Amino acid sequence: MSIQSDDYRTKHTLETFSFLPELSADEIYDQIVYIINQGWTPALEHEAPESASAHYWGMWKLPMFGTRDPNEVLRELDACRSAYPNHLIRLIGYDNYTQCQGHNFVVYRPRGM
Repeated sequence: MSIQSDDYRTKHTLETFSFLPELSADEIYDQIVYIINQGWTPALEHEAPESASAHYWGMWKLPMFGTRDPNEVLRELDACRSAYPNHLIRLIGYDNYTQCQGHNFVVYRPRGM
């Protein structure tokens, strides 16, 4: 994960964790485990930084219904990052009971934003 300048992070707060220091790989893994343990469905979205606040983000494949393996989510995150190296990528946990997002945070910010 890249570290972003304080100036960018101050001007572009995209979700709750954007006010915190960049999450480490272990902290991201822990958040994936949390999403799965809540029974939520993990999903990935991506968008170009200049359009991140302008409209809905594009979804990477379909949500990962029934996924119980955090490493499967990490593999999809790496595949999305390889396909869209200049996009922001966020991880979402969809709660099918309340029919809304239970969790949502940016897991990848491209260098030099």
